[in-house]
Amino acid sequence: MNKTDLVDLLAAENHSTKKDAEHFLNSFISAVVSTVARGEKITLVGFGTFETSERQARTGRNPKTGEPLVIPAKRVARFKVGKEFSEAVNKKRK
Repeated sequence: MNKTDLVDLLAAENHSTKKDAEHFLNSFISAVVSTVARGEKITLVGFGTFETSERQARTGRNPKTGEPLVIPAKRVARFKVGKEFSEAVNKKRK
């Protein structure tokens, strides 16, 4: 499923227009990105948690030359799946 498919699904399930559904989805994505970029955590009970974590600097190797190089530290976005979401995905199909 891509963004267009998701917009169609949201519009159908909420009896709204595709334009309204797309506006809502864009607002949701923007809110999540800006909040997590500020270093804050978003927890949606049953769905999951969006947050950042710090990656330490480390030494790697250039795969072409084998030469060692330093990979700098950076912040990365993380999503931890909630319990209900995880259970729904792992439910046995009949």
